[in-house]
Amino acid sequence: MSLKLLAALALSVAAQAAAQDRTVKIQVPFAPGGGTDILTRIIAPKLAERLAQPVIVENRPGAGSMLAPEVMLKSPADGYTLVVSNVTIAMPSMFKKLPFDVRKDIAPVSLIGFGQVALCAHPSLPAKTVKDVVALARRKPGTLNYGSAGTGAFTHLAMALFESMAGISMVHIPYKGSSQAVIGVTTGEVDLAFSSPAAAIGLVKQGRLRFLAVSGSNPSTLAPGVPTMSEAGVKGYEATSWYGLLAPAAAPRAAITKLSEESVKALTAPDMKERLLAQAVDPAKGGIEEFTKLFAAEVPKWEKVITAAKIPPQ
Repeated sequence: MSLKLLAALALSVAAQAAAQDRTVKIQVPFAPGGGTDILTRIIAPKLAERLAQPVIVENRPGAGSMLAPEVMLKSPADGYTLVVSNVTIAMPSMFKKLPFDVRKDIAPVSLIGFGQVALCAHPSLPAKTVKDVVALARRKPGTLNYGSAGTGAFTHLAMALFESMAGISMVHIPYKGSSQAVIGVTTGEVDLAFSSPAAAIGLVKQGRLRFLAVSGSNPSTLAPGVPTMSEAGVKGYEATSWYGLLAPAAAPRAAITKLSEESVKALTAPDMKERLLAQAVDPAKGGIEEFTKLFAAEVPKWEKVITAAKIPPQ
């Protein structure tokens, strides 16, 4: 074998080794310990197994959860820097100015799961069902109020969607986090609030809260017997905080397709369903096609809600 051929072979082997050793970095828009961070750290080892490459998680909180996608888009568009985000990424109209266009610059890779919220009320509230809430709000506009995790938070927008679809008006009381809003319901400071069923189920069992409905299109295993908002009278209502893996739209299509295929396989591993459900997340099986369709529908949906509720950009 000639020296030239040996050199070419060595370079080829080195290139393959370098490719295998390249680390996939997943940017998380929130601080360590939150729901999105925990989900990402559950998924990362499985994805690393599938890709036969290291996968690490980097927390990039800031800019209203938009710093992480910005970091991804400033990195080489080679498929090695990704972001895991929740539904917030599909709400660009909540922001005064973004350095990127979510519709053009970001490519859905795979869905991870869906997180429902439950409409909670104090047991003493005269309205015992969603229909009762709607009737009371129509009879006495502006007398009912609700708490949220803050202006523009998902729990705020989910309630704004409820108001819009039910044709009612309530007073919004923003808190600094979902837990504070739920406490506000238990103390009577506010009449209603949306909360993760997992976070509120203990208070429901203690008799300090009552679930009226869940926000998804399917019942929640964490709130058995509780109807969906659609079943409770607001037909067609659905508000779920989905989670998904995204890549730069400029990344090679082959790389995005490969990531999607391996992500779906990782997420459908036998032990993953149980681990996701333990985080109050209903597992999803959607790859590029399903996620792209959902993403395309969510952006205008929430833009309409934000505009109708006159929520100022943050």
